[in-house]
Amino acid sequence: MGHKFSLVLSRQITDEESAILQEAGFAGAAFATDALPTNADVTVTKVDFDDTVSPSLAEAIESALEAVQKVPDLTVPGLSVPAVPQESSADDSKVLVGEVVDSSSAADDAPEQKAARKKRSTKKAGAAVEEGAGQA
Repeated sequence: MGHKFSLVLSRQITDEESAILQEAGFAGAAFATDALPTNADVTVTKVDFDDTVSPSLAEAIESALEAVQKVPDLTVPGLSVPAVPQESSADDSKVLVGEVVDSSSAADDAPEQKAARKKRSTKKAGAAVEEGAGQA
């Protein structure tokens, strides 16, 4: 999986300009005609990237922006980067106030057990606050 992003160019480009961009680093990019996001009456070129060569997303974007500078009077008024899901460890999903809570057993608890667990959590949180205040 590469670094995915899209650039919206300031205008519609010619075939010659497309060739210049492909030689400058846009090889494998997908070119499409689109409307300028801020003005639907302006026709522009949108370029979708899936960069598998660059070590980071930032470097992939920088490389693409440098390539755009090879074409006179062409700028980039728009950049779009899709959201990337955050990785989490299995342990992070059930930690609450320093305690591991098993959702299946918590749902089966009697009301008095739930109240006791809540009271313990509140005491722990209060003790942590008092301990932090004593260190200040």
